[in-house]
Amino acid sequence: MTDVSDNTQDNNKVQEEMSFWQHLEELRWHITRSIIAVIVFAVVAFLNRKIIFDEIILAPRDSEFITNRVLCKLADILSFKSLCFESFNLTIINIKMSGQFLTHMYISIIAGIIITIPYIIWEIWSFIKPALYKNERKYTNYAVISSSLLFIIGILFSYFLIVPLTVNFLGTYHVSEFVQNQVSLKSYVNTVVSVTFAVGIVFELPIFMYFFTKVGLVTPSFLKKNRKYMLVICLILSAIITPPDVFSQILVCIPLIALYEISILISKRVYRKRQQELAG
Repeated sequence: MTDVSDNTQDNNKVQEEMSFWQHLEELRWHITRSIIAVIVFAVVAFLNRKIIFDEIILAPRDSEFITNRVLCKLADILSFKSLCFESFNLTIINIKMSGQFLTHMYISIIAGIIITIPYIIWEIWSFIKPALYKNERKYTNYAVISSSLLFIIGILFSYFLIVPLTVNFLGTYHVSEFVQNQVSLKSYVNTVVSVTFAVGIVFELPIFMYFFTKVGLVTPSFLKKNRKYMLVICLILSAIITPPDVFSQILVCIPLIALYEISILISKRVYRKRQQELAG
């Protein structure tokens, strides 16, 4: 009897180990396909250097950038002169021998990641899907679409509003008239990439709140209670990255506060459903 019991336990252990390695193998293929997709689009971006740099990455530094022109028109209408950067044209320099080539490689990879984000999110959900309940799997496609859209909207919002305001404000800021700004290529690129990605991730807040509420880490009452702190954080962030006027701060704050309010609504719905399931 002992031998049979031991053999049964060993067989169960082998099955569990096989199941674990099968999941690991599946995860490896999801990661591999995602990396291949990133590499393919990174190569495409690398071959289109002029478009990627002249028309996208370096565009916000120019006063002719679409956002800068729109802000100048708003400045005339609303009499907020600090919004307009008519004579702004940031000088960017390279101080390392391999700086431009390495930056070209780096931006190509970043471009590949941004372009393939919807596919990467789809791969992530494809791996998670088998672990979900049957009634939850039908929402997978909606989750992929909403996650991708929120990230892309965050990227676009950051690129067309926050990045120009940040670059223009920091690029024209002087501690003394004797100090001139000549920004290194690496510093400029890191600023644009970090700000863009950070806002893209922040726009995923409703998705994060959905899962945090589902596993019981947050509740709607907790989010409501901390609403005032979120408002303060938004105001501080907007004050740092925008010119010193109320209008530009409002432009940055409104979408972030709206996202937080949407997160509360989502959390409330998930929490109510979770309570019903626990009661049933």
